[in-house]
Amino acid sequence: MAMASASAMFPPTNSPHMPWEDPSFFRWRKRDAHVPLRTHDTLEGALKYWSDRRNVSYLDAESAVWNDDAVRGALESAAFWAEGLPYARSLSGYWKFRLAQSPESVPEKFYEALFNDSDWEALPVPSNWQMHGFDRPIYTNVTYPFPMNPPFVPSENPTGCYRKVFHIPKEWKGRRILLHFEAVDSAFIAWVNGVPIGYSQDSRLPAEFEITDCCHHSDPDKENVLAVQVMRWSDGSYLEDQDHWWLSGIHRDVLLLSKPQIFITDYFFKATLDENFRVADIEVEVEIDSNKQDREHVPTFSIEATIFDNSDMSVANVVNLKSKPNPKGGPCHGFHGYVLGGKMQNPKLWSSEKPNLYTLVVLLKDANGKLIECESCQVGIRKVVLAHKQMLVNGCPVVMRGVNRHEHHPRVGKTNIEACMIKDLVLMRQNNINAVRNCHYPQHPRWYELCDIFGLYVIDEANMETHGFDESSHFKHPTLEPIWANCMLDRFVSMVERDKNHACIIIWSLGNESSHGPNHSAMSGWIRGRDPTRLIHYEGGGSRTSSTDIVCPMYMRVWDILKIAKDPSENRPLILCEYSHAMGNSNGNIDAYWKAIDSTLGLQGGFIWDWVDQGLTKEDADGSKAWAYGGDFGDTPNDLNFCINGIVWPDRTIHPAVNEVKYLYQPIKISLVDNVLKIENLHFEETTAALYFNWVLLGDGCVLGSGSLDVADLAPQSSHLIKAESSPWYPLWTACAVKEAFLSITVKQRYQTRWAKDGHILASAQVCLPQSKGFVPHVIALTKSPLISERVGDSVIIGKSSEWQIKINSGLGTIDSWKINSVELLSKGILPCFWRAPTDNDNGGFYTKSYGTRWREAFLDNISFHSSQFSVKELPDNTVEVSTVYHGLPGHLAKPADDAALSKAYESALFRVNMRCRIYESGDVVLEYEVNPKSDLPPIPRVGIVFNAEKSLDHVTWYGRGPFECYPDRKAAAHIGVYESSVDDLHVPYIVPGECGGRADVRWMALRNPDGYGIFASMQSEESPLMQVSASYYGATELNRATHNHKLVKGDDIEVHLDHRHMGVGGDDSWTPCVHEQYLLPPVSYAFSVRLRPVLPSSSCHDIYRSQLPH
Repeated sequence: MAMASASAMFPPTNSPHMPWEDPSFFRWRKRDAHVPLRTHDTLEGALKYWSDRRNVSYLDAESAVWNDDAVRGALESAAFWAEGLPYARSLSGYWKFRLAQSPESVPEKFYEALFNDSDWEALPVPSNWQMHGFDRPIYTNVTYPFPMNPPFVPSENPTGCYRKVFHIPKEWKGRRILLHFEAVDSAFIAWVNGVPIGYSQDSRLPAEFEITDCCHHSDPDKENVLAVQVMRWSDGSYLEDQDHWWLSGIHRDVLLLSKPQIFITDYFFKATLDENFRVADIEVEVEIDSNKQDREHVPTFSIEATIFDNSDMSVANVVNLKSKPNPKGGPCHGFHGYVLGGKMQNPKLWSSEKPNLYTLVVLLKDANGKLIECESCQVGIRKVVLAHKQMLVNGCPVVMRGVNRHEHHPRVGKTNIEACMIKDLVLMRQNNINAVRNCHYPQHPRWYELCDIFGLYVIDEANMETHGFDESSHFKHPTLEPIWANCMLDRFVSMVERDKNHACIIIWSLGNESSHGPNHSAMSGWIRGRDPTRLIHYEGGGSRTSSTDIVCPMYMRVWDILKIAKDPSENRPLILCEYSHAMGNSNGNIDAYWKAIDSTLGLQGGFIWDWVDQGLTKEDADGSKAWAYGGDFGDTPNDLNFCINGIVWPDRTIHPAVNEVKYLYQPIKISLVDNVLKIENLHFEETTAALYFNWVLLGDGCVLGSGSLDVADLAPQSSHLIKAESSPWYPLWTACAVKEAFLSITVKQRYQTRWAKDGHILASAQVCLPQSKGFVPHVIALTKSPLISERVGDSVIIGKSSEWQIKINSGLGTIDSWKINSVELLSKGILPCFWRAPTDNDNGGFYTKSYGTRWREAFLDNISFHSSQFSVKELPDNTVEVSTVYHGLPGHLAKPADDAALSKAYESALFRVNMRCRIYESGDVVLEYEVNPKSDLPPIPRVGIVFNAEKSLDHVTWYGRGPFECYPDRKAAAHIGVYESSVDDLHVPYIVPGECGGRADVRWMALRNPDGYGIFASMQSEESPLMQVSASYYGATELNRATHNHKLVKGDDIEVHLDHRHMGVGGDDSWTPCVHEQYLLPPVSYAFSVRLRPVLPSSSCHDIYRSQLPH
């Protein structure tokens, strides 16, 4: 069996020894971690390579693929990343693959060169095997997906066996050969031509082995066979309990690298800026590798390093570094090699606003001055330091307007694609996101190159999370155990050594949710000695331990972060490592965080959880495909849809909440105070010279005027004031007689940038202008002709000749039918409504009962309305008044048998609603409601009315906030205006359905059929003129029933909600009821009135809104 031979490849141990169940054994024959190696053959080749690699923009994002084409895309990307490197070969492609149930059951001697693999299947590499029909994905948040017994893992341990044939190019003859795995999940053994070459753990970092002596490189036609055995579970899995999918295999590329006998194996770029940022003292430490027999020649070799300005490659802009003596006492920080140094005058600094990069080329030459090889990378010059309650980048207290990002693709899982990474960065930059926390592991090397180029601040996080230990009373967290110390430190050290030359990384993170203990202290101590140019982040242990330079809590409430910021004993800045949990219809209250951050010293931003919904593509039995979550693959244990908490869908379509994020993150702020418009440039480096400003004046939703706005070129951190009298909109505003006037300002890019085309909206804002002239509404002139009113069975029919007709159910007290010119508008009667389909946040209740649970326990999800005291009156002014009292009873109760029982039931009703309806000959219907809930009810989801419109009324127009979905606690970005949509497009396809598609602060709304007939609605009360509205083919019952968006069944009509009040969606987290108090609806009395009116093709909703019924 291969298992026996695999054991034999390791140093002798007590038998039986499972190396993947030994925390002290996590690498064998693995080369020390280092920066990515390119092995250029000429300096010109190095410069061209980086010129090509930097040539990326928003146009490249257009080729991102999210369907089955992504399989090919992943292979093409892996091959592309090795292009232009004469001594690198990607082994990406289809490999032979066999999945065994355990390491013990792998095919015998499958690693031997002559093994017959003709009946094996083909699997693309890089990939996760679960994404290609082998085994199953598992999603858990905290709980380990196997019985917890560290360091042991289940005997049923799916094990992937890979085989790949490769050839060594004849040009590589006489050179050393390295085999480089970018990342393999979770532990693996490798053989070349039957010879064991090494073992490695850490699913997110490279493993590199020298295979020179195992290869047939004297004959390029001779085949070499690489065999790899990958265990799904290992003791390393206990350190990789991150909140994401457990997926296995060789998920990043495998490379062959060819090196000369003596070569550059590592180098570390450092730049120290003077206090004026005008002189950079540059140092590059270079490490050389050589075989034992060649070490005597190493002193005869020389090292040179040159820094090229990417924007100007002329000789005048080249900095040549000279050799420096090593510091006294031996090699510098463990570097066994050379130290070169030099100074750069007036360097172009790197920051998110101006991501200036240089190309560093390190050259190795022999005694005769002949170039042996060169290495290169992109470097940036910047300074990151701590000040009093602040983190300064180049002397500026930059704010982290960030998101957390998992590597996730709906089709290929953890495998990366160039265009998809660019798509993420383009979307981030377009939506004013300037920082990303790599959660919770080091990501693909190309990601950091792109962040350098696009200008994203990065928290680079070690592949370390032991969250599941929180659930155990039998085992200590690994950070407290000496046996885990080396492997924990190795993960952190290896990340730092790989990524240390990236300018984008301003903070190192020791991992996530792994408690805190001596092993973390060792990690923080090591990095403070190795790299004092960056800060340390670590939330574990309470976010304020000695191992972190930043107070970095997760999901801390606004009032609590303010307390810390104002604590005189805390000198560190506070940056929320996770906040605003974006699970479904969420991200409420995020504006409260930014009000605090923008106005408080010591608060420096945060990272939304998280970027992308981690839905995986799953094919149903009927061949259709949809996004799946935990449990959908038969995986147990699982945490259901807790992985669906991004602000973009798996295919990177943005959620409506992204609009709110973009607005709150925007670097240009606009406000109106005392009739003076203030425009602030929050940039630290950029002026507004590359921006232009436009204005639009709206009166009652209609455009009154627009134009460009002349704004002086604003310096960074400066502002511009515009007085009303000198503004271009002033004459229009003072002349208009409207109910309300709004001024909208948009700020656009003049020129194309790397991440957006010219004309991209960088910022926008809307302010309400005070009323300049009194508005006098048009009073509708009613005729003297009486309405027709007659009883027909249980119905009362009210109408005006052949123009319109209303049918009222006298038993239920509802308007059941409404026709205009014989066109039916309603399919179900108008009733009070107090229930919504729970959102993910509504259902969240880990520590206490969720809102959803409390609602269901109070029977708010199943209210049956009974009517009493129904009456119809024909009034002297030729109107008809209908009144009734609704009693909302729990729907599961049997209907009371007699009047006495009914009367008793009414006394304990959940809601008593007095309704008075007045019907005018104009067709207007005014519904007045007095709502009296039981005082012991939980917060109420909504207070309003619901009716079902005919399905043909599918064209919706509204005057209110939009155009995107918005709710009372997430509406800052939504401008007031008149918008149009189909009913289909109002639906927001959250992967798990719930309340969605609402629009806030609506003045009026109309639904029309293709011929223009329909119904108009507005709030009638001057004291409360705004509504929360929604219209959907999926009613609240259906949204509550379906577990996935693609399983929703479309209704035969349109469920319309007109809400006087609507509870916020919340979002501080998704596991405690945390809607802020001002957005809760307590069980108290409410009163509101709604105006409804049928509309004709010729009707103007604007005119109806501005009209008034006679008193």
